[in-house]
Amino acid sequence: MKSAALPAPIAAPRLASVKAFGGAIRPGVMLCLLMTLAAIGLTSIERDLIGHVWLEPLVLAILLGAAVRTAWTPDVRFKAGIDFSAKTLLEVAVVLLGASVSAATLSALGAAFVVGIFALVALAIIAGFGVGRALGLTPRMALLVACGNAICGNSAIAAVAPVIDADGEEVAASIAFTAVLGVIVVLALPLLGGLIHLNGLQYGALAGLTVYAVPQVLAAAAPFGAVATQTGTVVKLVRVLMLGPVIFALSLLFRDRAPGAAKPGLTRLLPWFIVGFLVMIALRSLDLIPPPALAPMAAASSLLTVVAMAALGLQTDIRAVARAGGRVVAAVVLSLGALVLLALVLIRLLGL
Repeated sequence: MKSAALPAPIAAPRLASVKAFGGAIRPGVMLCLLMTLAAIGLTSIERDLIGHVWLEPLVLAILLGAAVRTAWTPDVRFKAGIDFSAKTLLEVAVVLLGASVSAATLSALGAAFVVGIFALVALAIIAGFGVGRALGLTPRMALLVACGNAICGNSAIAAVAPVIDADGEEVAASIAFTAVLGVIVVLALPLLGGLIHLNGLQYGALAGLTVYAVPQVLAAAAPFGAVATQTGTVVKLVRVLMLGPVIFALSLLFRDRAPGAAKPGLTRLLPWFIVGFLVMIALRSLDLIPPPALAPMAAASSLLTVVAMAALGLQTDIRAVARAGGRVVAAVVLSLGALVLLALVLIRLLGL
């Protein structure tokens, strides 16, 4: 009697395709990891020399990648891995970012302030987009700058980029100039708070509404004490919460509208990584994510984002970024100015 056929002949092609894919992406992923390690090493050198970090690994990774791309164009062997790092690893990082946001943070502010934050983010995106377009930026570049200013700087730019099909040069230019301005804001905001005589609660709200990254909020709020730091952190997390709805709205706006085109599927209207981002928020809010897992998930999200930024840098021609420089700087500065004014109006209206 002949023995039953084994499933190996069926499974073998799938296994072979997986191995082939892994082999195809390995050179590019390894190159991106090398840029990431270099960026982290430079950050450590910064900390040792001046006592704190001016340029974060995310920014250094994209600058290093762009510098390598300028000096040497990676051949076709690296393309699949660089593309995988710039897109798929970035999407995984966005999903993991959701674990850092809990709906419980909303209760600390009250419904009126939460609604005010949502309105502020929406108005800031509209204003920033308008400024960018008036300065001659492409629609995608204007949106990257607007979303970066309104939500969470580099992380928002990185998350929005795949949804609107922004290219590496647009992302690199947006992140480079937004990152530099983010450092300036951290240094200048305490001076503004002192000049207009804000108390700890008011200043914390201002920092949370305007500063890009959570660590930067902590640094900017610290001079005004514990109340400012706690308030700023909560407000900042609420702004991060807007990332999901904003990306969903953009996925609707940027779907194919050509006459006779097939209707986009659900995955195009609601990208998988945004579903994952929202699921992570729900799991965190329901305490279904073990507390010991939160720190590793946040670290993994940060690391994967740095790897993705290295990949974007490797796709970037610095000369093209430089050509867009003046307009991007103006768009970032003016958009941030509009955000600060909107934040101060919101603080006054709510009587904080």
